[in-house]
Amino acid sequence: MKLVSTPRIEFLRSLTTEILHNYGRGRQIVAVGGNESSGRTAFADDLAAVFDEREHPVFRASLRYFQRSRAAQDAFGPPSPERHYRHAYDYPTLRRVLIDPFRMGVATGFVTAQWDPDRDTWIEPTWLTSPVDAVLIIDGEFINRRELHGLWAYSIRIDSEPENEADRLYLEEANPRSVVSALIDNSNPLLPRRLLLDSC
Repeated sequence: MKLVSTPRIEFLRSLTTEILHNYGRGRQIVAVGGNESSGRTAFADDLAAVFDEREHPVFRASLRYFQRSRAAQDAFGPPSPERHYRHAYDYPTLRRVLIDPFRMGVATGFVTAQWDPDRDTWIEPTWLTSPVDAVLIIDGEFINRRELHGLWAYSIRIDSEPENEADRLYLEEANPRSVVSALIDNSNPLLPRRLLLDSC
């Protein structure tokens, strides 16, 4: 479906063209990172809509739905920024049910959500399959941390100042600005713009 042209959509079309030029064949994963107030989820949703406009198969997921249960998080000690950063998310399950099967053969099923953090319960899995050429867009607050960054063909950071101590810890330890493919200023969501990447 043709989207209404706006400066935001035109920006996303340009970004999509870049991604498809470099990663248009095979199953590719695009990561969109940023803190909760950065607008990263809406940005990832709109980017997926532009891929859909191009009639390129696209799937959406969010790290929000790959968190550990509250009981599992409590096993790592009382709530703290350190605990949230290091133990809130279930990265092994993310890889087992989504990342690894998505990258495998056409008949391999994967799920895009496994835990409801609001209800603190499992999500009944909906198993999906993908054509040979497809993009998975996944967003999350710590998505360019060192142990995950190598999973993404293309990574985006919606840039903003740290909004809490967990976010500050992530920025200091992972330095996502230095490793992403694109750094985006989304402070005006109607007019996002590309920022120069850090050179060191």
